[in-house]
Amino acid sequence: MKSTRRAMLAAVMVTSLLALCVGSISSAAAKPGSAHAAKAVTISVASLIPGSSDAATQQFNARVAQFEKANPNIKITPVEYQWTGPTFAAKLAAGTLPTVFEVPFTDARTLGDNGQLADLTAEAKALPYFSKYNPAVIAEGTDSKGRIVALPKGAYAQALHYNRRLFREAGLDPNKPPATWAQVRAYAKQIAQKTGKAGYAEMGKDDNTAGWILTTLVYALGGRMEVGRGTSAKATLNNPKAVTALNMLKKMRWTDNSMGSNFDYGWSDINQAFAAGTVGMYISGSDVYTNLVSASNIDPSIYGLAPIPLAAKAKKAGVLGGGTLAGVRPDANAAQRAAAVKWIDFFYEQPLINKAQAIRNAQTLVAGKQPVGVPALPLFNKAQYDLANTWIKPFINVPLAQMKPFTSGIFKQTLIPEPSASTQSVYHSLDAAVESVLTDKNADVAQLLQAANSTAQAAISAGK
Repeated sequence: MKSTRRAMLAAVMVTSLLALCVGSISSAAAKPGSAHAAKAVTISVASLIPGSSDAATQQFNARVAQFEKANPNIKITPVEYQWTGPTFAAKLAAGTLPTVFEVPFTDARTLGDNGQLADLTAEAKALPYFSKYNPAVIAEGTDSKGRIVALPKGAYAQALHYNRRLFREAGLDPNKPPATWAQVRAYAKQIAQKTGKAGYAEMGKDDNTAGWILTTLVYALGGRMEVGRGTSAKATLNNPKAVTALNMLKKMRWTDNSMGSNFDYGWSDINQAFAAGTVGMYISGSDVYTNLVSASNIDPSIYGLAPIPLAAKAKKAGVLGGGTLAGVRPDANAAQRAAAVKWIDFFYEQPLINKAQAIRNAQTLVAGKQPVGVPALPLFNKAQYDLANTWIKPFINVPLAQMKPFTSGIFKQTLIPEPSASTQSVYHSLDAAVESVLTDKNADVAQLLQAANSTAQAAISAGK
């Protein structure tokens, strides 16, 4: 669950967001003659999610070796890492996070304000490309005091992922994905009846993902989950569009019987189910194809990507957007901070800003059978975005033609940031409502949303 701003609306990034090869590490802190270069330092870094393929693991280790070769005084210790609300909170409290870790857009500013991220302002502003950052993106890593506490890894818009093979088996045209929610419901029912698979699956896990996806639906219908900012914000989880969204899921589940039998999907396992061919459609970030390849071994021929359907008559309808940033532990010393920014520069940013790095990255990704060209949103300005895409064009290996509904349609959609106040608490308060609707035929939607609203308001008022 991540966040972004309307300034990202103009473009879709068609480039890999994973940095790989090292040439000139451009941070001022990365220069061999800098103050920290002479002294050996070890940092731990977030690597891959648990369960990633051997090929992806080998590729990551190759990146580490390349970095260490160019920076012989820095030792990198990879740590398996996957962000979820509960596990992140526990690791943060226990002090067990790696030196460099990833956080959603929704969390970085609050963590910075709470002193739970290192101040990277000096190191970040020394990067020669700092002025090229998309202002809306770098703002997500800037706290209320103007300190830069995280640098962007990637950004995305929510999208509809669909199985082209199941579409064909159900008698649907895979080149014409649903453009309305009525069509989503009808297609899901047809897929379920014709193939026996889940026509549409919903993340229902109570780790904030259920609330995240429900919020996506509500945005698409024109609703909002809160108004205002900070502790004075007002929760509006019980708005009419939220009632409509939950009732739609209830009908798909109980009337249409089009959602299969698993109602406890989280982010990773719904990806696995989709790659295994048991899910016709689901909603997640536009950049999920990378995980479908690296962790779930998807057959590219089944994959389709389309924009989220927006309610035609709802003026406020929009697509939820988000992203991920890389932050550093607040107890990192000066040498560790400098090394951490070198790693962030190398691993996340260089392929988007340096032609040689971009080409080497793309070549190595292709050699490792990893995706190049996954749709995302730009971290840097439009000119840099266009330039970077020309660098990697010969190496793009994702099925772009099957993603065309999204890459062309996203330009017509308004991107809406996630709820800014107590984001994860707002999502978590909605988890139970989604779970109840999917598991209890007699669930009272209005009552569930009212309870969720009260819980969310308490969290917002407390600044949690």
